[in-house]
Amino acid sequence: MSQPVPGSPVTPLAEDLPVLRVAVLGAGTVGGEVLRLLSQQGEELAHRIGARLEVIGVAVRDRGRDRGQHVPAHLLTEDASQLVREADLVIEVMGGIEPARSLLLDAMAHGASVVTANKALLAQDGVSLYEAADDHRVDLSFEAAVAGAIPLVRPVRESLAGDRIQRVLGIVNGTTNYILDAMTSTGASFEDALATAQELGYAEADPTADVEGHDAAAKASILASLAFHTRVRLSDVHCEGITEVTAQDIAAAGRMGRTIKLLSIVERIQEEYGERISARVYPALIPETHPLASVSEAYNAVFIEAEAAGSLMFYGQGAGGAPTASAILGDVVSAARARVRGGVGPRESRYAELELIPLDELRSAFYVSLTVQDRPGVLAEIAGTLSGYGISISTIHQELIDPQDDGGEPASAHIGISTHRALESSMTASLDVFSATSTVLSIDSVLRIEGD
Repeated sequence: MSQPVPGSPVTPLAEDLPVLRVAVLGAGTVGGEVLRLLSQQGEELAHRIGARLEVIGVAVRDRGRDRGQHVPAHLLTEDASQLVREADLVIEVMGGIEPARSLLLDAMAHGASVVTANKALLAQDGVSLYEAADDHRVDLSFEAAVAGAIPLVRPVRESLAGDRIQRVLGIVNGTTNYILDAMTSTGASFEDALATAQELGYAEADPTADVEGHDAAAKASILASLAFHTRVRLSDVHCEGITEVTAQDIAAAGRMGRTIKLLSIVERIQEEYGERISARVYPALIPETHPLASVSEAYNAVFIEAEAAGSLMFYGQGAGGAPTASAILGDVVSAARARVRGGVGPRESRYAELELIPLDELRSAFYVSLTVQDRPGVLAEIAGTLSGYGISISTIHQELIDPQDDGGEPASAHIGISTHRALESSMTASLDVFSATSTVLSIDSVLRIEGD
């Protein structure tokens, strides 16, 4: 056996290192992967941290249920309250608002640092968690809450702390990206693409949180809070889902050299008397040349524009047991290192307290799909309405869809209009006029245009 070089440091054996007690809340897919990684990489993690991680319990609702080989039965407990009071580190992967919130607050009150993947809780009531972490001088870490395995929270929170982030444009929900990608590549309807996503495990039996945009909105709330040093709650985020996106919209996007993605957008908006911020989620048309356009299947990607760093792209798996567990373990190592050294990690930064700008005061470019009577003067009437509200047309596409029949019913046509940037309130007013006129038979879709 080789001898250590004189004067070189001697690496201590893992069993000689101090112990940090770890409690895990939840033993589902992600919890099982966390426990697997803690077991398989235990010795390496100990050397990286300077302390051994010992799992003292796994809180579940039903101890009798089989949790798989990576969740030792002897560690299971239904007494989560007692468990968190005995831990140095608490990993929360149970989800939901309660009892997760109460358990994490109790854990921090008893001196435990917390690692959570609970985006809904952070978006709805992150304030109470941040304040508890400050009050009790412990860490609150949540890399896995946004974009799964993609290192995103830490770069925004730390690596770009010396810069001014101007805009974050992201695909942060894998389910909706899979559905839209399938609709684009195969011509499938929304309903068929959703059914396939459910069969493959990308979508839940109840996909509401994903397809209605709520999941992406929670992540936008977190990103906006970090990027702009301002508390942004879930209720502050404008949210639209993808349930109204049709095959006709997908085809129209293709004709325009664009594709449709569900985007989470947070941005800093400079105005004459200062600046405000915006946080919103909606399906939008982006150029096929944009980096986000090529993000396929259930992958996530986030495009950041910063004042000094310029444009940055983060891409990878945004969900799944192993990818999410990877992000959680990264937080665990950081929090454990801080604990060993007697310090804490980054705190909440909210010094800016910027005002959020209402959606109707934003300026956006639009694609509007209308079914109209096919007769002379219709285009001029529509263009006149838009012009009256300060909206200029970029392109128009028209096709006859229902020729006049023998019964004398007027022919109808489909019109797709893309506009230059205009106030959201002006577009809303124009649509109200269209709804009240007999010329416009239906407003089929309204989508924003982003990424130019």
